Amino acid sequence: MKNQLTFTDLEYSSRKRTTRREEFLDTMDSIIPWDEFVELIRPYYYKNRTGRPSNDIETMLRMYLLASWFTLSDEGVEDAIYDSYAMRKFMGVDFNEHKVPDATTLCKFRKILTDNKIDKLFADTCNNFLEKYGYMMRGGTIVDATIIHAPSSTKNAENKRDPEMKSTKKGNVCYYGAKMHAGVDAESGMIHTVETTAANVHDSQPALDLLRDDDEVMYGDSAYSGVSKQERAKQDPHFSRIEYRTNSQKPYRKNKWEEGPGTYWHCQMEAQKSRVRYKVEYAFYVIKNIFGFRKTRYRGLNKLDTHLRMLAVSANFYMASRSTLCELPISVEG
Repeated sequence: MKNQLTFTDLEYSSRKRTTRREEFLDTMDSIIPWDEFVELIRPYYYKNRTGRPSNDIETMLRMYLLASWFTLSDEGVEDAIYDSYAMRKFMGVDFNEHKVPDATTLCKFRKILTDNKIDKLFADTCNNFLEKYGYMMRGGTIVDATIIHAPSSTKNAENKRDPEMKSTKKGNVCYYGAKMHAGVDAESGMIHTVETTAANVHDSQPALDLLRDDDEVMYGDSAYSGVSKQERAKQDPHFSRIEYRTNSQKPYRKNKWEEGPGTYWHCQMEAQKSRVRYKVEYAFYVIKNIFGFRKTRYRGLNKLDTHLRMLAVSANFYMASRSTLCELPISVEG
């Protein structure tokens, strides 16, 4: 993409400070391997031999990510690029030569990603990239799930809710939507596997699908205490050798732990498990608070699964850019 300076760039370069949005976009622009991602999309993208040429793949990918990071609709991200200098700079669009792709074009691009499962290719590329530079280790996985709310209103064209979303109860509160199940590296806290189910699916059911081939330890809260007893875990040679370090019921619940000489030791062991397991919470924090994704935007689990996996890839790059454990090849072009 071209980064030719314009009069607007020269004017904005004289500012006393940059906004947090611009700093965030500059960081993500420098850390994401754009060339590799573009080549993953190219075999499935339009091959127009006649007529109007299709939009640049990298431009469409950047526009799609902007919509995901800032929780914008297709029309909203188009308007935001015209309105925000930081977003226009991230897109690399010169209004004198090009125009911003419209909402319909972005919708078709997102359909290409969903139909061809390109998000899974992105996830594999991201994992290999982070392993190469020492950000993702092997041997242990933390599993957890978080609820993604879905609109419960029936005031729509079909006068009904999304049939693939279900209800669940957590504590004394009922929720309607889906669940994001994540497998997180026990050392770095990076997300390596994502599965999406309806909200009524128990956390432990897809737990084994979140483990890697070389994992030796699995960490989880008390909801995963029965994973080792599943028939699949007993019969599979790999899963049967894994050490399942799951938390017991919380100590403040009455009549769960009897007072005695081993109570203090039991509490300390549970605390050590939680010291490892808490890393998955920060990954969910980035997706729900930094990117603001708390409610589904599209109908159907297939579209939601693609969106969550792309957010997980983005969260990994965001966490890597803020970490000082290793050095990534960050180089921002002028």
